[in-house]
Amino acid sequence: MKEAPKEPELAKDSRDTSFQCVDAVEISLFIEKEGLAFYEKAAKNALDSRVRDMFLRLAEEERIHIQTLKNKIQFLKPAISGKGKTRNPVDTFVGEEIKGKIFPNFELKAVNKFKNDVEALDYGIESEKRSIETLARLLENEKKLDVKAVFSHLMVEEKKHLALLEDLKKEF
Repeated sequence: MKEAPKEPELAKDSRDTSFQCVDAVEISLFIEKEGLAFYEKAAKNALDSRVRDMFLRLAEEERIHIQTLKNKIQFLKPAISGKGKTRNPVDTFVGEEIKGKIFPNFELKAVNKFKNDVEALDYGIESEKRSIETLARLLENEKKLDVKAVFSHLMVEEKKHLALLEDLKKEF
């Protein structure tokens, strides 16, 4: 319920912010890096081998996604170099709307506070849901097809992660 007031802010902020394709890749890269950090830490703390293996699998998928996004940025940056555009709007958006709001802020060591593997799975499920909700709002307010394509691709991956986590939780 704490997040309900923040949703309209995100919708307003993303409507006021015009993202370029490289911006969408950078936002996606940030989300993936937070996911990687969460899944690596959660895997280290998992007691059940099924949970540990799932978190390791998701961490590896995040690594692959990160590398793919880094490759895209390398491809896109030459196309935008020399335009003098600052990255400040993206940094501001990430700092205000995404950082620590999808996956836990690790300075707080939230992952170490899980009582058991089911609680860790629940947190992973909720994090993936928050990611999907954030991406859905970004997509809803975006007009550029290339930007929408980047966000849509990440949303598909996040939905796959959500389904994997929910399926595993059913076993407990």
